[in-house]
Amino acid sequence: MDQQIIPVRRALISVSDKTGLIDLAKLLAENSVEILSTGGTAKALRDAGIKVVEVSDFTGFPEILDGRVKTLMPQIHGGLLGRRDLASHQEQMKQHNILPIDLLCVNLYPFEETVASGAGKEDIIENIDIGGPALIRAASKNHSHVAVLTDVHQYAAFKEEMKQNSGTTIRQRRKWAQAAYARTAAYDAVIASWFADQAKDIFPERLNLSGQRKQILRYGENPHQQAAFYTNGEQRPGVATAQQLQGKELSYNNLNDTDAAFEAVAEFDKPSVVIVKHANPCGAASASSLSEAWDLALRCDPVSAFGGIIAVNRPLDKETAQKIITIFSEVIIAPKVNSDALEILSKKKNVRILETGAMPDPLAQGMTVRTLAGGYLLQNRDNGRPSDFKVVTKRKPTEKEMEDLIFAFTIGKHVKSNAIIYVKDKATVGIGAGQMSRVDSARIAAHKSAEAAQAADLEKPMTQGSVVASDAFFPFADGLQAAVAAGATAVIQPGGSMRDNEVIAAADEAGIAMVFTGMRHFRH
Repeated sequence: MDQQIIPVRRALISVSDKTGLIDLAKLLAENSVEILSTGGTAKALRDAGIKVVEVSDFTGFPEILDGRVKTLMPQIHGGLLGRRDLASHQEQMKQHNILPIDLLCVNLYPFEETVASGAGKEDIIENIDIGGPALIRAASKNHSHVAVLTDVHQYAAFKEEMKQNSGTTIRQRRKWAQAAYARTAAYDAVIASWFADQAKDIFPERLNLSGQRKQILRYGENPHQQAAFYTNGEQRPGVATAQQLQGKELSYNNLNDTDAAFEAVAEFDKPSVVIVKHANPCGAASASSLSEAWDLALRCDPVSAFGGIIAVNRPLDKETAQKIITIFSEVIIAPKVNSDALEILSKKKNVRILETGAMPDPLAQGMTVRTLAGGYLLQNRDNGRPSDFKVVTKRKPTEKEMEDLIFAFTIGKHVKSNAIIYVKDKATVGIGAGQMSRVDSARIAAHKSAEAAQAADLEKPMTQGSVVASDAFFPFADGLQAAVAAGATAVIQPGGSMRDNEVIAAADEAGIAMVFTGMRHFRH
């Protein structure tokens, strides 16, 4: 089979990330490859004793405009774009003294890193690479004759190509070309997003999405679906930036559920635990310690907690770890895992342990993206927290009830709609999620709470004396009445229904307190 092997006689190297540079250049030198280079890359090669030709000497034209113009020359782009299989190209190259370039090794100015460092606008703009993308696109277009490396992780494959074939194969050049175009597309997308941010244009006319593949997953939500995990460069603490300390490879569902759990537990200031199953909290609590919060969160729904995701907002300690390993869990995520806690958790070697180093800011701005057939839906992250609480009933909530109401409404933000959440002592005692009818969510939450109370040998359902939150308004009084029947003494909801007066009247008739937030938290 013809592999269309192209020998490498001349290479152009210009890199910002100099990882592996010297080893690569030594290989080229050993194979009598002429190396062209610029600026800092050329200096690094010379300092390593490697013979290099400056691009300015090769073209006969100096670098100008503080280095902004150095490779944008016919001798360079002609050498990359000239087709070896066309006599007309070969004749023109000969006529203009253009020599072919068989290998391009370029990684771009660190624009993303410069933005992340908090640099000023001038520094950021100076780190917009012009020549690099032009070179990459030229070499990639002519990949039938030119190999292009844009990532240090590609050097090993290039070295193997040279070892096996004394040149590069069309199969590998095609693969590198695809990666090169993906890299320049992602680079431009980041730049476009930065300009949009500067203009405070949160919904630009043209959307650019880019990501770096982090992991090929075994499968998606189901075994017949293929899946992969991509990161977008955002440094928000969570699954994308966490270090995995132990356990099996994370699955698609693990990643989705762990993100949901960690974002939920980040809402709270006190030591807190959130247990998630199928992207819904099945238990959540805040207490004076993680250990106590764990007990309260687990008590809410110990059946659903089996095989769940556990998120905490404090360093995971030994006492809490000893309790967690008594049930089967898929993932545990924490800002830090103490060494004695990790030693205990290591007894369950398959459990994935993630350490993030910090907690995400629940109030930070950000975007969420969802795909539709033929398009995308973008929206701000739901970082809303109501501040204008309006008591609409004759009875006002007590101070303790108000604290529990706020806790319940906050958890409701992270429960699939229609959501009903019963809370007592800053711990969920019943959660109804994802029902088409709000009254069904209220009844299911109460039913599950009664089952949990029975399992805990409690004398009465935990919803007795609890408060209840609804993520959106009660369209009818029946949902509220179901919560009253379950034993709730206070209610929090957005309000805004055409039948608000009926719902308020039902609350007054039952003698319970009700608070309107003016803010809903749908989660579909």
